[in-house]
Amino acid sequence: MPTLDTPAFLERRASASHPLWLVPERDPEPLAQALRPAGATAQAWASSQGFRGEQYKFLVVPSADGAIAGVAVGLGQQTSGDAVQAAFAGLPERLPDGSYYLAEEPQEPIATRAALGWALGRYRYQRYKEHAAGPRTALIWPSAADRNYVTRAASADALARDLINTPATDLDPEALAEAIAGVARKARAQFRQVVGAALLTDGYPAVHAVGRAAVSPPRVVELKWGERGPRVTLVGKGVCFDSGGLDLKPSSGMLLMKKDMGGAAVALALAQMLMDARMPIRLRLLVPAVENAIGPGSYHPGDVLKTRKGLSVEVGNTDAEGRLILADALAAAEEEQPDLLIDLATLTGAARVALGPELPALFSSNDALAAELLAAAQANADPLWRLPLWSGYEDELGSKIADLGNVSASAHAGAIIGALFLQRFVGVTPWVHLDLYAWNGKERPGRPVGGEAQGLRALYGLISARYAHAAGTP
Repeated sequence: MPTLDTPAFLERRASASHPLWLVPERDPEPLAQALRPAGATAQAWASSQGFRGEQYKFLVVPSADGAIAGVAVGLGQQTSGDAVQAAFAGLPERLPDGSYYLAEEPQEPIATRAALGWALGRYRYQRYKEHAAGPRTALIWPSAADRNYVTRAASADALARDLINTPATDLDPEALAEAIAGVARKARAQFRQVVGAALLTDGYPAVHAVGRAAVSPPRVVELKWGERGPRVTLVGKGVCFDSGGLDLKPSSGMLLMKKDMGGAAVALALAQMLMDARMPIRLRLLVPAVENAIGPGSYHPGDVLKTRKGLSVEVGNTDAEGRLILADALAAAEEEQPDLLIDLATLTGAARVALGPELPALFSSNDALAAELLAAAQANADPLWRLPLWSGYEDELGSKIADLGNVSASAHAGAIIGALFLQRFVGVTPWVHLDLYAWNGKERPGRPVGGEAQGLRALYGLISARYAHAAGTP
């Protein structure tokens, strides 16, 4: 079981610890009522400063001698666990140095949300900084918080973000495989990889074609864990850098392409969470790991590729490589007929045009499964939005010389067409596809610019709700 960074939390309140007063935005209700537990001085100070409890804002309240009497934390117009989590994520790096405690001890789930927000808000990627220093603040552990869940979620989130933030020179397909092997060793899971030319004999021809031009050979990495229970298979797109191939991206389009393995990073983080929780399932993780590079071995526009499922694919654009490697991995996953199949991929810019960077697109062939996942997303402050697998666009994948093409001639519905392509390799298995961005593009409280583990807590919530009480233990 991973442990949280010890400076993040303290077990006991010290005499120098400062209270945190949770203040919802209440207008026109007088602020004095919300701050009544803090005393008259705090009420008067907050009123004079114009503080109203707005989301992401806080107010340091001085005592009569100029010391810190406490901090009023704005929740905005909601008092839900989501609001508490968001508020606490923005505190660790902005509060004055010291330790803090919740003035009124909350119950579940508010206590867990406060602790999780605080833990997530401490994350910073500092691998390349010579003098890295984290926040010098600590929260007294809320007694009702679920320590195991907070530990699992924060550790998995940091793992995914670290991988996504790492430049491609230091996270090529080989290094990504090593990261997966490290998680497997820690959990005593089975680890296997198929590398280079062996992909052709082992049934992964599309993965080989996409990655064969890179210095680091392409590979399919597999982790297996658990001996009894429902089969849950995760597939993550592991394109460690995407130049676009011979259909070369412009320089501006390559700036963030180190994050094109974001699906694999989140899938690995989810696998770690599930194994840490001893979820009673048979877990399988498949990551096709490649770099879409240019070289003598590059695959070409117009090529017809074989796939594991037997379908032939005409390459209309080498920059639509993610769906090609996922085709082989999904076909391999489907062969075991899992009870649940989930793939995660930074697949299309069209999904970002439709939903923006903060809402991953959810596709599923199963309405009940999609509804369960959307409920888990809402319950865990990890938003998703469902888009349709509209069969009317199937003909957009037509090809005159192959079973299907990897792109459409149309400029419309790109996210849906990408999902329809993947569906051709799944069959009847209950399946979810998440098209995610995996990145924060702007600095916000508790959300630094960089990698983001989108869908992680939502998917964990779905799997936990479905299988936590399944018969048998792994």
